[in-house]
Amino acid sequence: MQLNSIKPGAGARHAKRRVGRGIGSGLGKTAGRGHKGQKSRAGGFHKVGFEGGQMPLQRRLPKRGFNSMQRDFNAEVTLAQLQALPIEEIDLLALKAAGLVGQLVRNVKVIKTGDLSRKVVLKGIGATAGAKAAIEAAGGTLD
Repeated sequence: MQLNSIKPGAGARHAKRRVGRGIGSGLGKTAGRGHKGQKSRAGGFHKVGFEGGQMPLQRRLPKRGFNSMQRDFNAEVTLAQLQALPIEEIDLLALKAAGLVGQLVRNVKVIKTGDLSRKVVLKGIGATAGAKAAIEAAGGTLD
């Protein structure tokens, strides 16, 4: 077999529909465009979502929710992730170096998921009430 001899399977390709080629074709006269109106004319164009002047669907429905502009700069770290880190003094740079938070992150908060059984010292990192209690119970501190 050669690249120039490869052909699509039988019935995989069919001829393009040729509209406006006489009454006998079944697609003559208006050529599938219906009668009159903007969409029947050559060059008849309207923007996406336009409903002929009727209030468009995306404007009839209520707005809901929002995307915080701060979401790329905030991150969470779990107690289980802190347990796996080999260092005792943990700050934002250490978390970035370990790959636990993204490079754009500015604020980190520790959440109480998993267990912490060793002493850790957090510098410049926040914690939820439950996480703070778990860190202090393991002998760690928050600076």
